[in-house]
Amino acid sequence: MQRKVLIIDDEERLRTLLSRIIGLEGYEVSHAADLKTGLRKLGAEDIDVVVCDVKLPDGNGVDFIKVVKDKYPIIEIILLTAYGNIEDGVQAIKNGAFDYITKGNDNNKIIPLLSKAIEKVILAKRVQQLEKQLEKKYSFDSIIGRSKAIKTAIDAAQKVARTDTTVLLTGETGSGKEVFAQAIHNASSRNKEHFIPINCAAFSKDLLESELFGHTAGSFTNAIKDTKGIFEEANNGTVFLDEVGEMPVNLQAKLLRVLESGEFLKIGENKPRKTNVRIIAATNRDLQKETSQNGFREDLFYRLSVFHIELPPLRNRVEDIEALANYFVRIYTLKTAKKIDGISADYIEALKKHRWNGNIRELKNIIERSIILTESGTVDIESLPDELRQGAYQNDKIFSAFSMASVERLQIQKVLNHTKGNKAEAARLLEIGIATLYRKIEEYKL
Repeated sequence: MQRKVLIIDDEERLRTLLSRIIGLEGYEVSHAADLKTGLRKLGAEDIDVVVCDVKLPDGNGVDFIKVVKDKYPIIEIILLTAYGNIEDGVQAIKNGAFDYITKGNDNNKIIPLLSKAIEKVILAKRVQQLEKQLEKKYSFDSIIGRSKAIKTAIDAAQKVARTDTTVLLTGETGSGKEVFAQAIHNASSRNKEHFIPINCAAFSKDLLESELFGHTAGSFTNAIKDTKGIFEEANNGTVFLDEVGEMPVNLQAKLLRVLESGEFLKIGENKPRKTNVRIIAATNRDLQKETSQNGFREDLFYRLSVFHIELPPLRNRVEDIEALANYFVRIYTLKTAKKIDGISADYIEALKKHRWNGNIRELKNIIERSIILTESGTVDIESLPDELRQGAYQNDKIFSAFSMASVERLQIQKVLNHTKGNKAEAARLLEIGIATLYRKIEEYKL
C-alpha cells in the first residue's frame, strides 16, 4: 500500500521541491498552502504523515499540531521552520510532533524522518485494527475461555441478553464484569443505542449524582449550563453501573426510582423526567450481606438482582490461562513491535500455579511486563515477577512430573476447581477426611 504525505507550506517553490523529493521515494504526495486547506485534505484523504511549516498565513504550525492530534491521533507531524527556535521546538514536541527541523540546514533529514514516521504510523494502524477486533471481544463468541465455569456464566448471560431484564454481575476485581456487561448489551435489542459505563467508586457523592442525573444551570456552584446525565444520554440504551456497592445510600433511593418508574430528577429541577434504559450493575462486594448491615438498601438489591450472574475467578478456570496468555502476548507483541514467536511451557506452568487475586487484569499486566522484558523470541519464566518465578521453582523442587505427589496434587486442584473452592464437597468427592484435605492443601501449597 502506497503511503501518503501531506505538505503544508505557503511557499510554492518549496512545496514543489519537497513533493518531488518525497515522491521519488515512492510516497504519494498531497499539498496545501494554508492550514485551512490542509485540515480539509486531512478529512478527505487518507494521510499518514504531515510535513508542515510553522508560520502560515492563517495560523501557527505548532498550534496546528494539537488540532490534528486531537482529531487524527495516528497521523504523525514533522514541523519545518525557517528559523530554529528552541521554545517552539519544545512546544511542538509537547503538542505531539514527531520531530522539528530547520529548512535548508536539515533537508537531508526529511527522508529518514519520513521513513521512521511512516513506520510508527503503520504500527499504530495495526494496533488500531487490532483494537477494532478487540471490540468483538464484547460478543460472547470471543470471550476467551472454554472452562465449565466460564461457559456457565456465558450461557446465562446469553439467555438474559435477549430480554430487558436488569442484571447484577458479581465477582472478584478483574474477573471481566464490564466485558460481560458490554456483551449483554451488544446481544440485546438495544445494541444500536448507547452503552454508557460509570464507575460509582470514582466520584464523590455530589459528582456522582450529577453524572447520573444531570443538572441545570445555577443549581450549584460552577454549574454554568444545563448538563445531561447518563440516564438521559443513554435513553433507549444501556447503563452499566460498575462498583454499584459503593453508591451512597441517598443516591440508592434515586436509582431505585429509575428502576421502578423510569423517572429521575435532574439536580435543580422539581419536575421528573422519563428515561428508558436497561441497567446492568456490577460489584465485588456481597450486597446481600450488606443489606443486613444497612450498608445497602434491601429493596434496591432485589431490584438489581432480578438476574444474578457470578463470574468465576481465574484460579477456578486454570484451563483457560494458556489461551488468555497467548491472546495478551499477541496484543502486546503488536504494541511493542517485538518479534515474539511463543511462550515457554515453564512460563505457562508458572502462570497456572499462581493464585491470581487480581484475576484477568493481573494476568494482563504480568504478560505486558514479560513482553517488555523479553529479549529473545520466546517469553520465558525469567521475565516473570519474583513471586511467580520463585513459586514455580519451589514447586518444581518438590514435585517431579511423574511423581505420585504431583498426580495427587493435580487431582486435588482439579476437584477444588470443580467445587469452586468448597473444601467439604471436595473432600467428599476425593473420599478423604476434611482434615486430610486441609493438610494436603497446606503441603502442596494449593
